[in-house]
Amino acid sequence: MADLDEIYNTRILELAGAISHTERLEHADARATAHSKLCGSTVTIDLALRDGRVSDYGQSVKACLLGQASASVMAREIVGSTPDELHAVARKMRAMLKDGGPPPAGRWADLATLEPVRNYKARHASTLLVFDAVESALDDIAAGRDAAVAGQ
Repeated sequence: MADLDEIYNTRILELAGAISHTERLEHADARATAHSKLCGSTVTIDLALRDGRVSDYGQSVKACLLGQASASVMAREIVGSTPDELHAVARKMRAMLKDGGPPPAGRWADLATLEPVRNYKARHASTLLVFDAVESALDDIAAGRDAAVAGQ
């Protein structure tokens, strides 16, 4: 079992302290909020897509250090990502925490810092909030486009 000091390490503090995109978007294609009933953490995101890629992003993060660290990495890497890439990194994070899978790699490699959280189920929800919110917003955008196509 990981020690709590392993979870709340210097790198987590650095990531949480470097959170960006904290301004909400006036004109978003979708907005979503994810809330953890267990700890009370909340992440609200605004997302804009252009040409199949995230073109702008904003977030309001009221979460513990783990939720802040996840949101920090998301904010740093999301612009330019495709919905498929974002769904894949969310699946990878859930697998890492819940099934002992490997952490995301490439530009998302800083998420590996959160790997010790897998041993603390009570902290999974806050760590995954930003992924839940982003996927919810992407699903809303996809549903709107599917409805528009069906209506033509």
